[in-house]
Amino acid sequence: GRDFAAWLGFTPLQRSAGGKQKLGQISRMGERTLRRLLIIGASAVVQQARRRGAPQGTWLGRMLARKPPMLVAVALANKIARTVWALMANGGVYKAPVAAA
Repeated sequence: GRDFAAWLGFTPLQRSAGGKQKLGQISRMGERTLRRLLIIGASAVVQQARRRGAPQGTWLGRMLARKPPMLVAVALANKIARTVWALMANGGVYKAPVAAA
């Protein structure tokens, strides 16, 4: 999953000095078109969640409460890419998670 995300350029750049590591912006290396399409799709989901109000207990709702929308869109695109890789690698069919009542 992480290797596929790295190939798409979704993993953060790592800088280290004095034994401390800092994670920066996404690397933007690799497949530009696919990364762009995933971010556009994720941006649409984030935009709808902001307009309609994302459920509070969800990952998306918690992220939108504390992070800028574009950063959340890139994080969601990363999550989608990892899900796609898992489905391709295992030959599975996507099943949407059941929402808690």
